[in-house]
This record gives sequence, C-alpha cells and structure tokens, in this order.
Amino acid sequence: MTDRKFKRGATVCTCIFVFLLLAGVTALIVWLVYRSHKPQFTVLGAAIYDLNTTASPMLMSTTMQFTVVTRNPNKRTSIYYDRLSAYISYRNQAITPPTILPPLFHERHSTVTLSPMLGGAMVPVSMDVVNGLVMDEACGVVPLRLVLLGRLKWKAGVFTSVHYGVYIKCDMFVGLKKGFVGQVPLLGSPDCSVDI
Repeated sequence: MTDRKFKRGATVCTCIFVFLLLAGVTALIVWLVYRSHKPQFTVLGAAIYDLNTTASPMLMSTTMQFTVVTRNPNKRTSIYYDRLSAYISYRNQAITPPTILPPLFHERHSTVTLSPMLGGAMVPVSMDVVNGLVMDEACGVVPLRLVLLGRLKWKAGVFTSVHYGVYIKCDMFVGLKKGFVGQVPLLGSPDCSVDI
C-alpha cells in the first residue's frame, strides 16, 4: 500500500514538473518572439516664436514648436501612448508649462511625426535662467531640452502589457539670436534618450 502511494506521489510530482517545464519553455519562446524594443525619438526641426523675459518679477514667456519623429522598431508589437505631456527646459528649469498631447497609437515597424506647439503662458524663472539666456543669445547658440512624459503599453497579437511610465529627453542646441522669430537651425540631429 505504501509503495502505491509513493509511486502515485512520484507520478504527480513528475507531471507537475513536466507541466511547469513546458510552461516555462513556452513563456520563453513567446518572450523571444514578441519582446519589445524601446521606441526611438529624433528632433528634426525647431521654430521659436516667442522667447522673452521680464526682470521684475522674473518671468519668461515662450512659444516654441518642435518636429519630432518617433520610430517603432518592433516588427510584431504596436505601442499605445497615453497621458503624454511635453515641456521645454533650459538650464534644468522648465520654461514652458506642460502641454497635454493627444493619445498616440504607433503601429508595428512604423514612423510617426509629432509637431507640438509648446508654451504660451508666463512661467517664473530664476536669475540664472535670465542671465544665461542673455549670454547664450549673444553667442547665437542656446541649449534646450525637450521633455516628453507619459505612459505606454505594448500590444503583440492578443497580448497587451500593463502601462509603463515613459520619460523622453531630447537635448539640443539651436542657433538663435535675440529678436529672431521663426524656424531656427538645429546644430546636429539630436537623438533622444528614452527611459521606460
């Protein structure tokens, strides 16, 4: 009687082990086939329509537009973005209020162009920002950072991931002299870093 119980227990354990092994191998194969790669972002153009400061109180009014190309490198996975917002920073300080962007669906292995208009409201800034902008405009080169924040999720076939936070940072140098408005040259073709 004891031998039968032992054999039955050994058979059940073996079946469970084989089931878990097959489930693990299946999960590994699905992960290898559908694993997701980060999206890629590049800034292609910039236009500055307003960039003014006031001394007392220290406020900055900014209106800028950037052309950003985003590429989904995944051949089997689409990307959904939601709760996206964008702002511009200068010397690690935001100089535009966050602008809410519409949700974006990014098909598999495709490219999408965004051209958000940012700014329009006065933003309090530090003396370092005001003085730095005066010096950089005198030199004709202004360093800016475009920041995109939001959430994304991947969809591969019937599988949809949970939401992940996404932080996109595009550091660039623009050629800008005081008083100039319109399309400004980008010095180089800045790629952006993407943190998920």
